[in-house]
Amino acid sequence: MRHKQLKDIGEFGLIAELKKKFPFSSDVVRSIGDDTAVLKKDRNTYSLFTTDMMVEGVHFKSDDFPRDVGYKAMAVNVSDIAAMGGVPKWAVISLGISPKRSLEDVRELYRGIRKCAVLFGVQVVGGDTVKSSKIVISVSLIGEVKKKEVVFRDGARPGDRIFVTGSLGGSLKSQKHLRFVPRVEEGRLLATKFKPTAMIDISDGLVADLGHILQESGVGADIFKDDIPANKDVSFKQALYDGEDFELLFTLPEKKTKGLGMSKSVQHQFYEIGRIVDQRQGLSLIDGKGKRQPLVVKGYTHF
Repeated sequence: MRHKQLKDIGEFGLIAELKKKFPFSSDVVRSIGDDTAVLKKDRNTYSLFTTDMMVEGVHFKSDDFPRDVGYKAMAVNVSDIAAMGGVPKWAVISLGISPKRSLEDVRELYRGIRKCAVLFGVQVVGGDTVKSSKIVISVSLIGEVKKKEVVFRDGARPGDRIFVTGSLGGSLKSQKHLRFVPRVEEGRLLATKFKPTAMIDISDGLVADLGHILQESGVGADIFKDDIPANKDVSFKQALYDGEDFELLFTLPEKKTKGLGMSKSVQHQFYEIGRIVDQRQGLSLIDGKGKRQPLVVKGYTHF
C-alpha cells in the first residue's frame, strides 16, 4: 500500500493535519493557522509568537549577499507581528551552515539580522548553530499587542472593503523580497485607530493570502482589476500571484474607510482593491466594464 506523500496534500493540507494533533490550554488564544500564535500575557496584553525558516535554494539564492539574507530572515518574522497589529520584541536565531563558509559570510549574515532588529527595536536574546551543507536560518520572534488591538484573519464580513498597503508583483526580480520594509508602523496605525476586521501579510501572493482570509472568515470577495496596484514592468498576473511582497492585506467596514484616506500618520498610501461579499459568490475579478471572472485561489506552496 502506497503511503500518502506530502505533495498529495500540499503545504496547507499538512498544516491542517498537524493542527489536529496538538490540543492547547485556555492560555492559547490562537494557535496554528494565523500569522502568529496568540498567547495570554496579562489582563490587557497578548504575547505574539511566530517563527519562519529560510533555506538556501528555496527562499534565497546561494549568491545572494549574506547581509540581505540575514535581513530577510528577521524581516519576514517582523512582518508576521505587523499583520497582527503588534510590536516585535525578542528573537532567537538558529543557523545551519557549512564549515567551509567564511567567517566574514557569517558576520555579514548577522549584520543583516542586526540591521532589521535595530530598525524595529528587536532584541536578539539567544539561538543555536549547527553544521549544514546549505544555509538554513530560522528566527523565532515574540511580540506584544493589547487585547483590544489584536487583528485576526477571521473577522471579514460582507460589505467590508479590501485594502493593501503597497504595490505588488515582481519581488524576486526587483530583489524586494530581500530588502522590503515590514509594515509595522502601518499595522500599528490600523490596529489602534481603525481596527481592521481581518489582516494578513502577503507572502504567498495576493490571491492566495486573500484566500486565507476568505476561508477563515467564511466569506467571498470581489476584487477590481483596475484598482490593484502593480509594480513597474510587472504583469497583472504577477501582481495577483507572485508573492513575497510582504505588504499588509486587510479589510475594513465601509464607514471607516473615509478616515483611513485622511490619515497622515504614516507616509504611505492605502489602496482599496475590492469588497467582501457573501461566501456563495466566491472570489471574483471584476474588470473595468463590470465583467465578472471567477478566480482560483492559488499561490506559492512548498509541497
